Amino acid sequence: MKSVELFAGAGGLGIGVARAGFDHAAVIEWDRWACDTLEENESWPIHRVDIREFDYANLPPIELVSGGPPCQPFSMGGKHHAYLDPRDMFPQAIRAVRELHPKAFIFENVKGLRRATFSNYLEYIRLQLRHPELLTKPEESWSEHFARLERHESSGRHEGLHYHVVVRLLNAANYGVPQKRERVFLVGFRSDLGIEWNFPEETHSLRALAWSQGPNGDYWDHHNILHKDHAIIVGPLREEPATKPWVTVRDALLGLPDPEFEREAAEAFPDHRFIQGARSYPGHTGSPLDLPAKTLKAGVHGVPGGENMLRRSDGSIRYFSVRESARIQTFPDDFLFHGSWGETMRQLGNAVPVTLAEVVSRSVRIQLDSLAETSP
Repeated sequence: MKSVELFAGAGGLGIGVARAGFDHAAVIEWDRWACDTLEENESWPIHRVDIREFDYANLPPIELVSGGPPCQPFSMGGKHHAYLDPRDMFPQAIRAVRELHPKAFIFENVKGLRRATFSNYLEYIRLQLRHPELLTKPEESWSEHFARLERHESSGRHEGLHYHVVVRLLNAANYGVPQKRERVFLVGFRSDLGIEWNFPEETHSLRALAWSQGPNGDYWDHHNILHKDHAIIVGPLREEPATKPWVTVRDALLGLPDPEFEREAAEAFPDHRFIQGARSYPGHTGSPLDLPAKTLKAGVHGVPGGENMLRRSDGSIRYFSVRESARIQTFPDDFLFHGSWGETMRQLGNAVPVTLAEVVSRSVRIQLDSLAETSP
């Protein structure tokens, strides 16, 4: 099944989609370093181009469109033509759906899109994805277009191209990623296909980790740790949860030497070197070893924030190396990044965890496969 990946970045979502069995017909990204990273690691047809200039006409039939459209905050008040803001790329995601008519799409974005101040904008996006052929008219403001979409939606007259769209906030830790990373996913299926779908069930939980670190104790046995005084407390646990334990930082870094104290051994791993300068301050205290990491951030001015630090059991801190950050984002160990340390951390901070991308993409693929099996 052919797919198109938009706003590919370092490729986290694209790798997950490919692992789910989709074949990328085009991967679109304009950032120099991200493109270098992709070309270093993948044999995909990568297009270094501003997506606003990309022509979809020569592509084969596409089953899936995926991507994480950049979505800069802006005011939705008054008569502002917010959809024309050059920093907002959701209009380009909608254009791809409109021109390619995929059977399905997967779009991902920051959890802030679910804030109350953005609720109207999120619904505006959803309705545009529902009815991608209902374009804005010349001189029509976003609010006027929004109202017209609402009238069209409520009318029940849905001729032409339209999609059934579901939206959910997912925590990557609940799907086996060693990071508490919450992201909004918008998944849609073309309405003529008659597909019924829901987001995959969560497979991992905090309570299961508490069980593993407490009454069960196998977490500590697995890591050969005698002192079990770092166990998390989540209330009474009378029986083992049905889910798997959250994956912790200690789990993720298993087998990697400490780049600060084992520098010679660390040199055997690509992108795994000690970075000086980590400091803790209120709100930026690093990620404890025995929980999933805090959300890795892209940072500003080339310097990652305090969320990109490891906090050891004794309270000492250091920055995660690039390789450790890649493990936390569930990239494979042989995946290499281009650019400076700050630039590489920006790519990782903006990426979709590969494992989460694969889980969502695979559930979509299963539905499309079942559709193909029942077709005459």
